[in-house]
Amino acid sequence: MRGFARVSVAIPKCRVGALVHNVDEMIRLAQATHDDGAQVVVFPELGITGYTARDLFFDRLLLERAADELLRFCQKTVKLQPLFFVGLPLVVEGKLYNAAVAVQQGRILGGIPKSYLPNYREFEEQRWFRPGTDLDDNVTASVGAQRFLFGTQLLFAADEFTDLVVGAEICEDYWVQAPPSTAQVSAGATVVVNLSASNFTIGKADLRRMLAQALSDRGKCAYAYVAAGPGESSTDLAFDADGFICENGAVLKESERFARHSQHLTVDVDVESLVRERQVTGSFHDCAAQVDTAFTRVAFAASENVDAADLQREVAPHPFLPKGQETLARRCWEMFEIQCNALLTRMQAIGRPKLILGVSGGLDSTQAALVAAQALDLDGRPRSDLICVTLPGLGTTDTTRSNAQILAESIGGTFIPIDIGEISRIMLSATGHGAKADTVEGLIDNLRNDPSLGDATFENVQARIRTLVLMTLANQHGGIVVGTGDLSEKALGWATYAGDHIAMYDVNAGIPKTLIQFVIRWVVQERIDTWTTGDKAELRACLESILNTPISPELLPPDESGAIAQLTEDAIGPYELHDFFLFHFVRHGARPSRILDLARVAFADAYDVDTLQKWLRVFYRRFFTQQFKRSCTADAPKVGMVALSPRGDWRMPSDAQVRAWLDDVDAYAKP
Repeated sequence: MRGFARVSVAIPKCRVGALVHNVDEMIRLAQATHDDGAQVVVFPELGITGYTARDLFFDRLLLERAADELLRFCQKTVKLQPLFFVGLPLVVEGKLYNAAVAVQQGRILGGIPKSYLPNYREFEEQRWFRPGTDLDDNVTASVGAQRFLFGTQLLFAADEFTDLVVGAEICEDYWVQAPPSTAQVSAGATVVVNLSASNFTIGKADLRRMLAQALSDRGKCAYAYVAAGPGESSTDLAFDADGFICENGAVLKESERFARHSQHLTVDVDVESLVRERQVTGSFHDCAAQVDTAFTRVAFAASENVDAADLQREVAPHPFLPKGQETLARRCWEMFEIQCNALLTRMQAIGRPKLILGVSGGLDSTQAALVAAQALDLDGRPRSDLICVTLPGLGTTDTTRSNAQILAESIGGTFIPIDIGEISRIMLSATGHGAKADTVEGLIDNLRNDPSLGDATFENVQARIRTLVLMTLANQHGGIVVGTGDLSEKALGWATYAGDHIAMYDVNAGIPKTLIQFVIRWVVQERIDTWTTGDKAELRACLESILNTPISPELLPPDESGAIAQLTEDAIGPYELHDFFLFHFVRHGARPSRILDLARVAFADAYDVDTLQKWLRVFYRRFFTQQFKRSCTADAPKVGMVALSPRGDWRMPSDAQVRAWLDDVDAYAKP
């Protein structure tokens, strides 16, 4: 599994001035991170001596012993693989620096001084140290017999993993308005480590995360932060053993704050996706070109092979769903408001038309109905201007037909039922379809006797007739047809061309299938009182029934019991898989083999590898071959980071060939 870098933050228990003890703890954690398979490990600021040594930093014995203990750390880690960043006071050219030293397999590869020394409130670092900004360029430093480059313009680049480039800064450096990491990421660093001590005050942990998340988001990088552990002096300060790793704006993993023991945490950061994010965000490189800083790259040993079965990272099976109920509720509100306000803007721009909506009793048309009703409310118009048309055809069940009517009437829309069974029969008979019959009942009997007659022609004639009816009503009432197709259906082309593929404005095109049900459920929980002046319990029961109804186009007759016989996910695969594939393909540009690796982790208890491969093949075939539908899709608001509008996010030729992607799926090495 390529493209992941394993990063650790290590927080040793400290004793101020007890250098042997401190390095013993660091060596123990170094071994533990090596055993984890870490490639980059960061220890706290001034970890060898302790951050709170204060005027002891002037003491020659302390400084000499710190250098000796650094060499002992090198000796004891000579057989360990990670690139370690160790903090200590370091004398270079007669000046004392608060330094981070990079060590791998016993060799000191380079040293980076702290650029900005805090000298306010509880801080007084300018009393002891010189700022790294004093150095105009990298200089040569030495500890014992080891000589290395020392300066603020160093990056560490993996020899076999070209996307892994590491920069380092120290505590205060990232609290200033132009942190050194800004230049580092502009010069190619994909991982930045921060050796910090950072005493704790109320609310500071949140502020640390805000800064690191913002930097990792703007810098399209991973950011590994570690603060001092237990044992620093409590004379005037307190420390909380804080450590965390961010990636592209999100916190991946956090330490146990205020723990009284040494600890470390390890996570795999997705360097490949970070590099891709920089490629698609052209302004990143435009800005980088304006940062006039020349860095020297120092090579270290690291490869990019990570065993998928041992991936140290959570892979969400439903990546479109945010973590936490509070965040999910906020996202549902935001999505709903985007849809409502976008539709309202379109309505006001073209003369406040009535809204014509086909309601089927399914998820997508329900969401569209709720959005349309809210848009009319925002415009100060009666909900009767929402004309809800149910168009039962040859496969419509009583349950969905009933739910469509209850929904329309409960939210105050104008309900119009139009049965398209007879129109469909006439069209099929007129074109000589094999299922032709003199009555609708005869047509259905023919199909049950010969299921092969339920072909694409049989299904699509109904979808196109429904659209024809809706468009006719739009002309008749001076309205626009509101489309209901969602992002997942757009990706798979799961719509009839010139049928439900067509609308005058789409409201759901930016929301994947796995998320729409959560938006509806949010309406049930948070907005039900505003949606009807009638029987709220009836509307709630109706929406719950819709949420529990199997996904189906209902174009083939129900079974003998009247239940839905045509299940979409039986035909094209589970939507949760397709949404997963879509997210990683479009959002991160992941190749098929990588998507399969990630899916194995995310769906380990749900699908075997053969099943994942089967539906990934379906995804790629449909995604490529159905681009022509997306190329002429209706206007629709962008809702999330993944969108497929041909005018905005996704521009692709309709005749692009899929073979290379299918070959990669077929070549996947099964575990």
